[in-house]
Amino acid sequence: MEGFIYFTEEQKQRANAVDLEDFLSRQGEKLLRSGREKRLASDHSITVRGNQWYDHVTEKGGCSIDFVRMFYNQSFPDAVTMLLGGEQGEAYRESMEQEQEPKKPFILPEANRTMHRAFAYLVKTRCLDPKVVSVFARRHMIYEDAKYHNAVFVGFDVDGIPRHAHKRGTCQQGKPFKGNVESCDPRYSFHWIGKSDTVYVFEAPIDMLSFISMYQKDWMEHSYVALCGVAEHALVQLLEDVPHLSKIALCLDHDKAGSEAGERIKKRLSERGYRNVFPLFSCQKDWNEDLQALQKPPPESVAERQTVTQMM
Repeated sequence: MEGFIYFTEEQKQRANAVDLEDFLSRQGEKLLRSGREKRLASDHSITVRGNQWYDHVTEKGGCSIDFVRMFYNQSFPDAVTMLLGGEQGEAYRESMEQEQEPKKPFILPEANRTMHRAFAYLVKTRCLDPKVVSVFARRHMIYEDAKYHNAVFVGFDVDGIPRHAHKRGTCQQGKPFKGNVESCDPRYSFHWIGKSDTVYVFEAPIDMLSFISMYQKDWMEHSYVALCGVAEHALVQLLEDVPHLSKIALCLDHDKAGSEAGERIKKRLSERGYRNVFPLFSCQKDWNEDLQALQKPPPESVAERQTVTQMM
């Protein structure tokens, strides 16, 4: 029977409190300043600050122990020992019976009888074209959940089975809620498959729908995918499922994170043999901001104001 290492709570607390910047420097890792945080030169998606870390690709983070387990592929005992400079725990016999919590099945939120609130939010607040929203709603790819009246964006696999759902709050007060439904498969996020050889890639479903709303000519002929973040799992899966796609337009947010994610994705696609990969940037931070800017009337010029004043 194999043994396992037991660490006291005091040891675990000390390990989890280790300053990651200092720890990584001692391991020979180069760190780059990124605001108040430091970014790993070897992996720009990971930032550290104190004993905290965050991976902007997987959208996961935590404290020092979890970082060492993930970044250095260490077991829990080895991670604690590494952080404590070689300090060992006490060996105990491992129980033969180990309980593992089963993964919850993916279940779509219950649909509301109507989608009045979600439709109004998407069309009036986010300025999406109602015809575009209706196309997706008729295919049950967008609906309103019954409990919170969120707008739900559904992703299906090649067999038409729902595998992913992203929720966006429709309440206008406070910071709007957004998040994925528990246990959804990131490979099948919200997307549309067309017959052309081009796929447009976005961070969020509303950005994808905003782009379509602005460029509606023959839009159904093309393919689109919302990553619901900046990880490329859904894009890679789409390219595997739809082999005729060869032109990839990266329409990620027009900011530092979006640019860095675009470069990373382009490099990984190049390794897979995709050569026609190019960025498309919005004028504002994202495509919905561009769409909303188009809906606003142009600012009144000084000459127009003077003319109005003279006429009064």
